[in-house]
Amino acid sequence: MRERTVCYTSVNSMRKTTALTLGLLLLLSFLFFMSPVGRYVVGTPFSGNPEPPPPPRSEQLSFELAEGFAAHLFAENVPGARVMHRDPKGTLLVSETSQGKIVALPNLDSDGKADRLITVLDGLNNPHGLLMLCPDTGNVSADQDVCLLYVAETHRVAAYAYDADTYSATFEKTLINLPDDGGHFTRTLMLHPDNKRILVSVGSSCNVCMENDERRATVLAIDLEIKKMSVFATGLRNTVFMTTHYVTGDIWGTDMGRDYLGDDLPPDEINIIRPSTSLGVNNYGWPFCYGKGIRDSTFRSDKEFDCTTTDTSHLDIPAHSAPLGIAFVPEEGWPEEMWYDALVAYHGSWNRSTPTGYRVVRFPLDAEGNPEGGPQDFMTGFMNERGTVIGRPVDILLEPGGVMFVSDDKAGVIYRIARTGA
Repeated sequence: MRERTVCYTSVNSMRKTTALTLGLLLLLSFLFFMSPVGRYVVGTPFSGNPEPPPPPRSEQLSFELAEGFAAHLFAENVPGARVMHRDPKGTLLVSETSQGKIVALPNLDSDGKADRLITVLDGLNNPHGLLMLCPDTGNVSADQDVCLLYVAETHRVAAYAYDADTYSATFEKTLINLPDDGGHFTRTLMLHPDNKRILVSVGSSCNVCMENDERRATVLAIDLEIKKMSVFATGLRNTVFMTTHYVTGDIWGTDMGRDYLGDDLPPDEINIIRPSTSLGVNNYGWPFCYGKGIRDSTFRSDKEFDCTTTDTSHLDIPAHSAPLGIAFVPEEGWPEEMWYDALVAYHGSWNRSTPTGYRVVRFPLDAEGNPEGGPQDFMTGFMNERGTVIGRPVDILLEPGGVMFVSDDKAGVIYRIARTGA
């Protein structure tokens, strides 16, 4: 009996050891395949975000919009869709920043939906800003006889000869090189109202710090005649989108405030970006100040800085909303009560205990750009009632006739929003 007992105990011990070993192996395998290395090995790039990709927007296109408007899918399968721009024949060009591409979305039958997707440029370094200048616009060099497509990559602004018939672009030259040593990597382009300069936004290299490169946290200006670059405005942490107010001619830009000051500080901003003067470069406060000239007491408390000497925000936006695209409502074909108002795309928070943003917001303004009441939701539904983010609006293109386009870099689509019946 004693011998059998010993044998029975030994078998149980072996079984327990085997079970523990198998369990340990399963645990290690699970941890390996969930790691960046493991997920790469099995062919699934690790993004750091465990949520599954959203279903095609064509299966769930349900938004709440301002009264009298409806949303339709203009194009899908446009991953990383960011900046939108019209070519000389009206074709929509879109930068697929995460894909390194510029694509064309022709709509030759004018049915409100792209006919196909054509790659114009590929293999680029996080292309973002787009700008098309043609000889008949009067804002290009006298010796230029073709349309030039300017593309802002992380490390440069380059010009390409563009053919609107074939949707093709051929490299011409690099205008300027830009800092590409990390931090905010998007670069956005805008033609200055004087038609003589191209503005380029360059975000900071950090969350909050003292920059060593004067081109960081700025809007730069490229003189198209002498090809010289200068700092147009500074102290702008990350002004990703800019536009011109069509009445005053002022340049407006959305700017994202720093992180890690809690859920509600600092506000994101809409600024009126004024150029440098004989007194120096206009400074909008970052990294020392935010909003209406508020001192960031957590940064360099040992250093005195007078926030009353800096330019302040024109409009404050709830912290972490991540404002991107901004556009002013035109008169032709739009409701009169919306004329001169600004529409702003809130890309949405990534570091807030309760998510915020994920919508397009209307700011009621008078003809001079002064606020006439609080912001109002224009387009919601990028986050469902369960709090799952299914889309993130980026750029806004407003056109006569009550039509607008919105790019969505999470769902990889372009929406067309129009007045009912338009």
